[in-house]
Amino acid sequence: MTHRFVQWAAFFAFLAVALGAFGAHGLKGHLSENDLSVYKTAVEYQMWHALGLGFIGLLQERLPQSKILNWSGWLMFFGILIFSGSLYALTLTGIRSFGMLTPFGGLSFLIAWLLVALGVSKQR
Repeated sequence: MTHRFVQWAAFFAFLAVALGAFGAHGLKGHLSENDLSVYKTAVEYQMWHALGLGFIGLLQERLPQSKILNWSGWLMFFGILIFSGSLYALTLTGIRSFGMLTPFGGLSFLIAWLLVALGVSKQR
């Protein structure tokens, strides 16, 4: 799974750069300032958590038997999809109910980071 998480991390980071550029150059004037701010939050969280996903993948090379790190990687992966994805959907479609999904992505991020800490501390 190590290489898969690193591959997904690179893909999500690439996508964050592309979507960030699209937001900065293609959406200005089409979205309100508030929606642009929400879109920017989606891009920033996607990039930071893509780096986190890559970090988890690299940690797995040192701790390949850690099921906790594997869980944290999947939670980070789905957190990116749910958190950033719901914010992109909200801003690009104007359907505000997508915002109800965002906290689930945030919770996924929080649990993923806790599991990273737990997984590393258990491997003393």
